[in-house]
Amino acid sequence: MSEPTDPLIRTVSLDTPIQRGETSIATLQLRKPRSGELRGLSLVDLGQLKVDALTKVLPRITVPPLTEAEVGNMEVADLLACGAEIGSFLLQKSQRMDVLGQ
Repeated sequence: MSEPTDPLIRTVSLDTPIQRGETSIATLQLRKPRSGELRGLSLVDLGQLKVDALTKVLPRITVPPLTEAEVGNMEVADLLACGAEIGSFLLQKSQRMDVLGQ
């Protein structure tokens, strides 16, 4: 997982790279979602790291963009790492500071 230096982008190194044809994707950048990108999703489900919610939101905020099928084939540890970063995006700045002990 990335250091929280940029509040809008996090980088996640994947334990198991995603194969897309000849390309191997070993790291993902997650962009902080905007309200419109959360359309049709429950914030509670995202906060609880529910797989269905993560599968819907990740293709909307990953660089390079992933498909739902690629997210569905991710290793569980990698999906959880992405979910943890998404969870940190859902917190207000003051809450992040409390969690980080700053």
